[in-house]
Amino acid sequence: MTSDRPVLSVLGELVVDMLPDAAAGAGPHGTTPHYVARPGGNALNVAVAAGRLDVPVRLLARLGTGPLAAGLRRHVELSGVDLGGFVPATEPVSLAVVGLGPDGSPDYGFHVQGAADWQWTDEELAAVLPAGTAILHVGSISSWTPPGSEAIARLVEQVAADGRALVSVDPNIRPMLADGPVGAALGNSPESVRARLERLLSRADIVKVSAEDLAWLEPDAADDLDATALRWADRGIALVLLTDGGAPLRIARPGRELVHREPPRVTVADTVGAGDSLAAGLFAGLLAAGVTTRAALERLPDEELLPIVDDAALVAALNCTREGADPPTRDELVAARR
Repeated sequence: MTSDRPVLSVLGELVVDMLPDAAAGAGPHGTTPHYVARPGGNALNVAVAAGRLDVPVRLLARLGTGPLAAGLRRHVELSGVDLGGFVPATEPVSLAVVGLGPDGSPDYGFHVQGAADWQWTDEELAAVLPAGTAILHVGSISSWTPPGSEAIARLVEQVAADGRALVSVDPNIRPMLADGPVGAALGNSPESVRARLERLLSRADIVKVSAEDLAWLEPDAADDLDATALRWADRGIALVLLTDGGAPLRIARPGRELVHREPPRVTVADTVGAGDSLAAGLFAGLLAAGVTTRAALERLPDEELLPIVDDAALVAALNCTREGADPPTRDELVAARR
């Protein structure tokens, strides 16, 4: 990567989302629904959103085989994401069939066993992490699914120990893959997933977590989200962003009062990629403010942090006005601010 600006490195899975095309109908008997294949996955969505905001970003991902792989690669490239983090893989691409609820919230059916995303090695990660990394973002399925989750955890521990970059974690729980028969087939159980995430969270400087994630991770904690956000910050995380759908964002920092921030009101097409867009907006704002170390993040006053969070929430809101994960460009964000 040739940029002399601080780099956002995003590590995780590539998933093709099969989204329902309601306008096309489902045939005369309702048995042949139409789907549109859209590039997705937490890491890809974050990287694409950041690239559209003109952030120097590298996506660290294992690009699997099959006819859908070329579209994933091209989608990332068109958003200005550095492709130097792609590792060619012999395993298949992950697939998610998406259903949408009345409020636009997604429900997923996953086809991911033996996919490329879970096979990371220490050598692969060492080869693709750029030296200019200022923020390393990890999370979602690859961060808690073996065998590659071990290599990801070791990389996070190394980066945190060196102090060379901020570490961001988004649990992004998918219960079907963390629990039950499908989770077991992947080597996951509720106990093992929580333990793997705890290992990452113990090294994290930034955590974005949803109320939905918390309901799975800590069922009792979801009853008092304010207290939970503060407790997570007090465990050593410098910045906790707790999302709860269209409800106010909760912003928690160690030793400070909890802050609520109202998200923008928009007409929602669906919420696919909203949290990923929020994360990318946050990273864009932090990097623009020169916040690239733990010390700088801890020093950042609320009056400078809150406009960054508001911008991030606007990025997420704009994404929600479109079908699928389709975050705005920097020009679109500037226009929406007005």
